[in-house]
Amino acid sequence: MQMAQDVEYFMAEDGAKLAYRDHGSGLAVVCLAGLTRDGRDFEVLRPLLPGLRLIRLDARGRGASDRTGAETYTVGQEARDVLALLDHLGLAQVALIGSSRGGLLGMVLAATARPRLMGLCLNDVGPALERAGLERIGAYVGLRPAATTHAEMAAQLAQTPGFANVPPSRWLAEAERLFIQADDGLHLPYDPALRDSFATAMAAPPVDLWPLFDLGAGLPLALIRGANSDVLSAATTQEMYRRRPDMIWTEVPDRAHIPFLDEPASVAAISRWLALLTP
Repeated sequence: MQMAQDVEYFMAEDGAKLAYRDHGSGLAVVCLAGLTRDGRDFEVLRPLLPGLRLIRLDARGRGASDRTGAETYTVGQEARDVLALLDHLGLAQVALIGSSRGGLLGMVLAATARPRLMGLCLNDVGPALERAGLERIGAYVGLRPAATTHAEMAAQLAQTPGFANVPPSRWLAEAERLFIQADDGLHLPYDPALRDSFATAMAAPPVDLWPLFDLGAGLPLALIRGANSDVLSAATTQEMYRRRPDMIWTEVPDRAHIPFLDEPASVAAISRWLALLTP
């Protein structure tokens, strides 16, 4: 596994050592991954979006970053970590692409640290998330899979509901990124304690995130939705567009939660969004 390749580190406010990758030059685009993912998710964008400086963070507890305990794996703490990364790099303002949980962090930052963002691109996430989809995610977070090899895991991933027309080689690459092969089977590249923090969040009273979304008004916004997503509904997408008719958005066929971002529809939407950010 190439987790440590080209990784750099900085210190968060609480002393946690967090990892990131920083490649290219041009417009600075910070990429934030989903709940159990890390910055390697966005490697696919490097050849597809030349002329950008792609900065990909491993959130605390994920990838090459320190595992700091379930109580620290919160949206608030992780949003502060993003600002600490920007300060470390001396970046006053960046564009931000956020997948799933990374998009939630993006919405928080758009509402609370608006001057630091040039624009926000959300990958299959919004201010209302479907409970059934979240429960599906909660069923596997923090648990080692029954599959014992990457090949076995790739075969299982190929059966993921809502995904179609994905070549076997792509599922194998996904399995190799999402799990660590060891003599005793597959291990997680993140802290299993994420299961506890996720369960705590799911047990808390629902929070209305629409006011948070509305605070981002005027910030260049793009939305990519998997056409078969069970996390971001079509109804929520329509309401986001009603509130933000300037939002660039697309639905990616044959994808559920989350699109890989290298699909033609995804790349086209990101490119249109980026065009709004550059003179």
